[in-house]
Amino acid sequence: MSLDAYGQLCNEVYDFTKPIGHSLGGDIQFYLQRLQSCDGRILEPMVGSGRLLIPLLEAGHVVDGVDASPDMLASCRKRLEERNLQSDLYEQKLQDLNLSGHYDAIIILTGSFLLIEKRSESIQVLKTFYDLLNRGGRLIVDLEMPANVTFDFEREWTNAYTLPNGDVITHQGRTVEADMFDQNFIALSRYDKWRDGVMIQSEHERFAMRWYGVEEFRYILQEIGFSDVILSADYEFGVMPTSSKQMFTYEAVKK
Repeated sequence: MSLDAYGQLCNEVYDFTKPIGHSLGGDIQFYLQRLQSCDGRILEPMVGSGRLLIPLLEAGHVVDGVDASPDMLASCRKRLEERNLQSDLYEQKLQDLNLSGHYDAIIILTGSFLLIEKRSESIQVLKTFYDLLNRGGRLIVDLEMPANVTFDFEREWTNAYTLPNGDVITHQGRTVEADMFDQNFIALSRYDKWRDGVMIQSEHERFAMRWYGVEEFRYILQEIGFSDVILSADYEFGVMPTSSKQMFTYEAVKK
């Protein structure tokens, strides 16, 4: 399974560790502030189960969401219903994105854009975003460096999550490919769900991540046609990054 379609167990872990409104390093507050003046429609690709979507809706914005995972979208719809909120959600891969509307802002959080494995496809997705934006519309996207990439392909990592009902989900895997020249890595992992010491469900996952140099991504945006590119580090607007361990946020405008 590729990470462009989260599975059921992955989704359970995601919902458990990243509840609605849970801020990762200040990202929720940052996006609410940056979009405060946005009166038009917003698109959140890779929307997941609505961690940011729902706070934006509650703040009065009109937001559509896109995700390739039916499990993630099902969780998002459930959360919307619980809060009596409305959003148009689309099950699509970004490489095949086909929407009829246009937007004043397109946003992608926490490095999710890097899960587009092929460089050529990621650049085409950025071009699609450009076409979907109204003039003056903004693209805001988080990127990060793979700080935990390891070339020790024999070393496995394991995490365990105890859910509120007492079930335990373990997640274990290892890096199987890492290419500094091509700027990507691949990890294989599996999720196992346990109840009273008995494994009741399992799923495998292929996690591929690509990364970009700080200035490289700025040049890509400018080559596509974006202007006024502003780079921020760790959700401090306009503060340039100084470390590969920081989150980088690009904000760019379609003229």
